[in-house]
Amino acid sequence: MKKTYAAVVLGVAALAATHGAIAADAAAWPSQPVKLVVPWAAGGTVDFSARQLAQQLSTQTGNTFLVENKPGAGGTIGTNYVAKASPDGYTVLVFEASYATLPGLYAKLPWDHAKDLAPVGGIISTPMALVVPRNSPFNSVRDLIDYAHSHPGKLNFGSGGYGSTPHMTAEVFKRDAKVDITHIPYKGGGEALLAVMSGNADLLFTAVPTALPHVGQGKIKILALSGAHRLKALPDIPTVAESGVPGFVVDNWYGVAVPRGTPAAIIDKLHGMLGQAFADRAMAERFVQQGAEITLSTPQQFGKLVQAETQRWTEVSRAAGLKPE
Repeated sequence: MKKTYAAVVLGVAALAATHGAIAADAAAWPSQPVKLVVPWAAGGTVDFSARQLAQQLSTQTGNTFLVENKPGAGGTIGTNYVAKASPDGYTVLVFEASYATLPGLYAKLPWDHAKDLAPVGGIISTPMALVVPRNSPFNSVRDLIDYAHSHPGKLNFGSGGYGSTPHMTAEVFKRDAKVDITHIPYKGGGEALLAVMSGNADLLFTAVPTALPHVGQGKIKILALSGAHRLKALPDIPTVAESGVPGFVVDNWYGVAVPRGTPAAIIDKLHGMLGQAFADRAMAERFVQQGAEITLSTPQQFGKLVQAETQRWTEVSRAAGLKPE
């Protein structure tokens, strides 16, 4: 059936009104509190990042940005909460690299990993620190590898849970260093770190900001970092690649996403606000002092990173024989 001229005019008018309403909403956003959802328990690097952002964005806009922790099930509970939230810019996910491990570890996720979240941008990255108890006989990665080669299966490594970034980083280490060490998953990163400090776990890959306070207190020691180069904050700590495992590089990246369908104008506005937040010298310096690097990226760049990392970690999971749950 042919549309009448009047119907076409009404349709165009309705479309224009819709676009006008979206533009108005984006211009007014944020006009109410914004939730920054962290899919992990309080106290970790993701939580630290979200709280720094919330404070800076609240000051910057005069609006309230607050952090809401929704931990559980390897980060899937909080992530699914955001993926299913209203796409209005008031529910935002602050997450890290373990998001990219999920498709290789879960047979079915409650959201569409490729479609239900829209990237806003990357914010920081930090290498993982390979830590051991303070009284460990190992003073270098070479010491650890030599012992593991002569005592296969004797050493164990802790993690904050199956599929967590510490777990997957250690799986890459096992593969590249050709060592047989046993995984002991704990209920969280804090519990895994306590296990290392008490000597119940022989080693752990953990985020640098998490490790630093305990190194300063003499409770653990860092053997190496997982990144491609040494950190400005830790110039005397070598990389794992420098220490006898050529090509070993794992960076833990952090970023921001919103529910798919969030207006592009709001995503662009939020991205601009992130850039302004990290332009604050005091805030940026707090991250650098924690061993992080500022890695602001566009929504498109961050989307490509997440896609590439998802493929990488799925391949690692298969090679390690990790079966989807």
